[in-house]
Amino acid sequence: MIIKELTAYLESLAPTAFQEDYDNSGLIIGDPASEISAVLVTLDITDEVLEEAIQKKANLIVAHHPLIFRGLKKLNGKNYVERLVIKAIKNDIAIYAIHTNLDNVAGGVNTKIAERLGLKNVSVLRKKENTLYKLEVFVPRENTGSLQNALYAAGAGNIGNYSDCSFKVEGIGSFRPQKAANPVIGNRGIYEEVEEHKVEVVFPANLKSKVLDAMRKAHPYEEIAYYLVSLENENQAVGSGSIGVLEEAMELGDFLKYLKEKMKVSVIRYAGPPNKIIKKVAVCGGVGSFLFPDAKGAGADVFVTADYKYHEFFDADNQIVIADIGHFESEQFTKDLLVEIISKKFSNFASYLSEIDTNPIKYHF
Repeated sequence: MIIKELTAYLESLAPTAFQEDYDNSGLIIGDPASEISAVLVTLDITDEVLEEAIQKKANLIVAHHPLIFRGLKKLNGKNYVERLVIKAIKNDIAIYAIHTNLDNVAGGVNTKIAERLGLKNVSVLRKKENTLYKLEVFVPRENTGSLQNALYAAGAGNIGNYSDCSFKVEGIGSFRPQKAANPVIGNRGIYEEVEEHKVEVVFPANLKSKVLDAMRKAHPYEEIAYYLVSLENENQAVGSGSIGVLEEAMELGDFLKYLKEKMKVSVIRYAGPPNKIIKKVAVCGGVGSFLFPDAKGAGADVFVTADYKYHEFFDADNQIVIADIGHFESEQFTKDLLVEIISKKFSNFASYLSEIDTNPIKYHF
């Protein structure tokens, strides 16, 4: 098993195309063609994590947070990032980051938080726009079924909880093959009309090459008539945060105790009405204040997130509870998620959950 095979699988679940503009997900250090000896999964890259990888003979570290966010102009060890990059290269350890792309997909970081809290009817809080394409392709009637199946197999036609979704309409296609043509139907120089279907399917933008390749392989024509349109529609499975409902409503005090237990946190900073009954819960791992309007607009009783600033807590305005559980604490179970994903798919190498607590913040009680 080589690194590229593992990273390709991870990116089929959380495409790098879905990461935020500021992010740096992907293979940061290492040769994608290198064979994997073992994988160490962590939230952050620290010197202790690298030592752990060396001890466990893991030549690939899969981290949630990228070690490198900005460009490096020099590598002389003047700061911790440069030192860790040098150490990883010296010890032939590859580093792969799966950050906001894992935040932005259903089944990712925020789905894991919702799972920890036992939320039901979970959906994406702020769905992303401009991540979908619509393909319209014209095909002879007798080839419609095989073309549709090829497009479905390539990942097209999935809408929410439905698969194999398409639309087709009948019509007459016309053409006149020129001298250099090699027509499947008709003859050179002779005008032809053929009963055709126009087939329409929707698919995520990251599958563009795969879907078009499937179309070309399954289509009988030498020259294929098709349209590819970028859509502004929201992608139901891609976006920031999650929202769902508790099995049973709780008083605020009981919910905060429940939150501390389920997320294994010792301190919660919160603001909002003291007598609020909690039923609908919005969550966002890491920095989440940008999603506050979405949480409030969706009717959430509480918004669980991290890294809230003092003045931002006033936005609760005695209407909704804002609960800041800490950045590390909100994302700590991402490690478990990644180990589950990797171990379930691959059994020919060891996947280790890092034992290092990489939280740089300590609490004094």
